[in-house]
Amino acid sequence: MNKKPIIIVSGEPYSIFSEIFFKSLKRYKPSKPLILISSKDLLIKQMKELNFNYEINLINDKNTNFQKMNNKKINLVNIDFKFKKTFDKISALSNTYISNSFKAAFNIIKDNKISGLINGPISKKSFLNKKFLGITEFLAHKEKKQNKVAMLIYEKTLAVSPITTHLALKDVAKNLNKIKIINNINLINDFYKKKIKKTPKIAVTGLNPHCESSYVSNEEKKIIIPAIKKLQKNKIVVEGPYPADTIFMPKNSKKFDVIVGMYHDQVLTPSKTLFGFDAINITLGLPYIRISPDHGPNEKMVGKNLSDPQSLIHAIKFLDK
Repeated sequence: MNKKPIIIVSGEPYSIFSEIFFKSLKRYKPSKPLILISSKDLLIKQMKELNFNYEINLINDKNTNFQKMNNKKINLVNIDFKFKKTFDKISALSNTYISNSFKAAFNIIKDNKISGLINGPISKKSFLNKKFLGITEFLAHKEKKQNKVAMLIYEKTLAVSPITTHLALKDVAKNLNKIKIINNINLINDFYKKKIKKTPKIAVTGLNPHCESSYVSNEEKKIIIPAIKKLQKNKIVVEGPYPADTIFMPKNSKKFDVIVGMYHDQVLTPSKTLFGFDAINITLGLPYIRISPDHGPNEKMVGKNLSDPQSLIHAIKFLDK
């Protein structure tokens, strides 16, 4: 096969990830080798519960020629996980397991060229424990790229990107600045040119309703407009600020490839309304492409065999190009 592998960290053990992974293998056959980092015992247990049957090829995260592997079996880096017979909730008991899973992924990435890293859903409340806003920031810290990454929720007809990520609404305005907006949009522009092979048309929303406020000097005037002007001087195809309540109307959004918003739900809510979970979450600015399916652990659906694997399939397909 001799192709750069796709690394997959299964993430939260009590989640729907095993189910959507098994379904993805059934529906899509990637040309590049998949390397799954998970617990063998947990994987076998969930296979039995969900009526799937795949053979496992146990491998090491070091000194292995990953590029020559194929996908006839699940290529598994086994991470020990001690779970109870009635393991039925997300808790801090999983933190060491998740941390060790990422360590194994970093070992592979350190010594090998990869196509990208996919991680399954992870509980921000439990694993990150207030140290990081999300996995985006966790990985940025590990790669010493703090404040130099961007979250892109990618769907080929319309992607979105929030300048601030998993941040309380009361903290958004004080965490906005011109440099953040410029860095975010530069990363998006570079990504589209290199990976999508096109120059993106980018729209930027305002922060305040209708891009105005009762204050003499608002964020649009102080931060957003100056950032857009600077980007335009550097030949970036960007416009705005646009009111967030109208930019997603079809006649407006169809003019753009990406809409950049000032906070998480400002752009994620309309994106999920339009595309459901078909989009994928890409972290830009890392030394590798990192993707996660655009949904959480969804523990209420664990074991029901009703979860849709489409977002994970999109993630694998994207890296399999």
